[in-house]
Amino acid sequence: MKIVFMGTPQFAVPALRHLVLNDYDIAAVYTRPDKPSGRGRQLAFSPVKQAALELGLPLVQPYSLRKEEAVAELASFEPDVIVVAAYGRILPQPVLELPEYGCINIHPSLLPRHRGASPVAGAILAGDEFSGVSIMLLDEGLDTGPVLSRARIPVMDGDTAGSLTARLSIIAAHLLLDVLPDWVKGRVKPRPQDEAIATCSGTIGKEDGQIDWRQPAVEIWRRVRAYNPWPGSYTRWLGKTLKILEAIPLPGVEDAGVGRVVALPEGGFGVGSGAGVLEVLSVQLEGKRAMTAEEFIRGQRHLVGETLPS
Repeated sequence: MKIVFMGTPQFAVPALRHLVLNDYDIAAVYTRPDKPSGRGRQLAFSPVKQAALELGLPLVQPYSLRKEEAVAELASFEPDVIVVAAYGRILPQPVLELPEYGCINIHPSLLPRHRGASPVAGAILAGDEFSGVSIMLLDEGLDTGPVLSRARIPVMDGDTAGSLTARLSIIAAHLLLDVLPDWVKGRVKPRPQDEAIATCSGTIGKEDGQIDWRQPAVEIWRRVRAYNPWPGSYTRWLGKTLKILEAIPLPGVEDAGVGRVVALPEGGFGVGSGAGVLEVLSVQLEGKRAMTAEEFIRGQRHLVGETLPS
């Protein structure tokens, strides 16, 4: 069985590595073109490209899969199945029709919940008790194809988008290896998604990380976790960006006023919100290193009593 693998971020790497370790024939690896990164704007390889080069796999980085020559190049690999994991592009119909066993997509949510670009962050933002992985057949819609298999795991209070994605990537790799041979042998029946309960998680932008202290402390806490590592959660202090790296809502604490900074008995500080107080655990002021709230407040004692902007 020949496989073409398509993926870009770190989430996709364990699945690719597990396929290789289990002696699957990877005819080619497709990943997004290199992008400028960092202050020097040097071209950076995607995690999937780095893994493919390390594994010695054929690599293709097309700017589009909608051109005839791109489809012809893909067809030349004669894939029996295409495995997709966060590739970053919707596959056009000519590509979907190429492999005999279709295009199998690994999606980090319990479909039909949290379709779209940011399902892991979406689960944290929604306060979901569980997240998971769905293996599905791709169609021309956005994560709308029938599901072959699912696996779920609990969302822990300390989970960030980064830590939850890492856990899901390992679950995804094992689930793919369970499903793929059974699918090819006709032992798996695709199950249509229930459109009545479908939700969608949109693209996250840098501006989404700005904290609105008028929201309840629980909502802000979820955002701090959902936007870690990107775009991060931040407010403004002394004309600079103050990143809130870790925080937790304080149970049973009376409101302190929206955005008002209060000292805590343990030595740190909290911020009043639209409902309750958010205890800040660690921060990073623009141009400075990350530090605990206790360290920060010792050097910024005049912060207590001030009101942070919403």
